[in-house]
Amino acid sequence: MTQRDSVSSALRHADQHCAERGARMTPLRQNVLALLVEAGEPVKAYDLLDKMRASDKSAKPPTVYRSLDFLMEVGLAHKVEALNAYIACAHCHDDGGAELYICRDCGNVTEKHGAPQPQNAPEGFTTSRSVVEHYGVCKDCQPAS
Repeated sequence: MTQRDSVSSALRHADQHCAERGARMTPLRQNVLALLVEAGEPVKAYDLLDKMRASDKSAKPPTVYRSLDFLMEVGLAHKVEALNAYIACAHCHDDGGAELYICRDCGNVTEKHGAPQPQNAPEGFTTSRSVVEHYGVCKDCQPAS
């Protein structure tokens, strides 16, 4: 699958995902999601803004942050707090959260599907979105035995 196919597939999925939830995927939101998918790694908001400005000189930080907030709200992107960066979501999280595994050596972030509700949540607490970050060393960066 080419990069273009990957982006096209992600945008089709996003349109359907949003339509099912009564949310609207605007061209700006599509552009931000496409940039996240193209990057294939965590991207800082201002790096997204720089890429957007190549084709839209009027792009401003608030528009990028609003798009990222929307994408996170509908489950199409995650913020990697440790890196202050964003990644496209690898799969839907309607029935669970995301677990991000962050390699301290190469910076690679791998996403896995998490539990629907945290097991240690306070009584009566309902989680709307959850992202857990694990830090360590990926298999490619492990020292040879």
